[in-house]
Amino acid sequence: MSAAKKRGASDGKLTIGELARRTGMTVRNIRAHQTRGLLPPPEVHGRTGYYNEEHVARIELTREMQAEGLNLEAIRRVLETTGGSSQEIVDFARAVRAPFEDETPEIFDAAELAASWGVDKLDPKLLRHSEELGILRELPDGKIEAISPRLHRAGVALIELGVSPEAGMATADKLRRNAEGAAWAYVDLFVKEIWEPFDKAGRPEEDWAKVREALDRMRPLASDALLAMFQITMGEATETASERTLRDAGKPARKRRAPKAAKRSKRRRS
Repeated sequence: MSAAKKRGASDGKLTIGELARRTGMTVRNIRAHQTRGLLPPPEVHGRTGYYNEEHVARIELTREMQAEGLNLEAIRRVLETTGGSSQEIVDFARAVRAPFEDETPEIFDAAELAASWGVDKLDPKLLRHSEELGILRELPDGKIEAISPRLHRAGVALIELGVSPEAGMATADKLRRNAEGAAWAYVDLFVKEIWEPFDKAGRPEEDWAKVREALDRMRPLASDALLAMFQITMGEATETASERTLRDAGKPARKRRAPKAAKRSKRRRS
């Protein structure tokens, strides 16, 4: 090994071939990324260009953004406008896309799921509705994935109490719409109060970590605030409903009307 290569290996610098092996890209694609402005030029020692972890992070970010549907030109513009290091962008992008709360999905046979719903066979229309709500997902092998086992268990518990699957799904639909409003309220709060001031300041490199920390801390705060507000509103709703129920209970019970056929039969007998 030459002295230059030994120096590169010891100080963390990579030749273009080493960068290709490290990232799983071809040398040709790495050079194409440089031509498009997606990668900064290497640091040249003698006649050899050396790359570093910054280049590795840029390639990782480019892949992640491509997976999100951005084309290479859009990615180039994003990289051009950022003031932070590529590693900071990678970390922030991962934090933004991280699941709000990790929950391992559970997989059921169709017959097993139908039994838990108290029916002989799943209603295809109801199943499609649950997929639209993001609750269930039909797999290619005919099995069904419960994306949120916790939500599925809550639905099964309601069915055991006597609630029909249709009514349970209709309630899930209402909850989904209300939850979307709550989610966007916190997203808008983060964008307006944290991201926009940071963006207007030119995205100073030293503040990337603060922005990412704010995002991480707002996740549990959003859950706590939503649960607390739900408890308040649920208490108010049940109190109002109980007052109405007690008023109704104090009224004389309505006499049940005899069926019309029975009334006609009674008149004929008389």
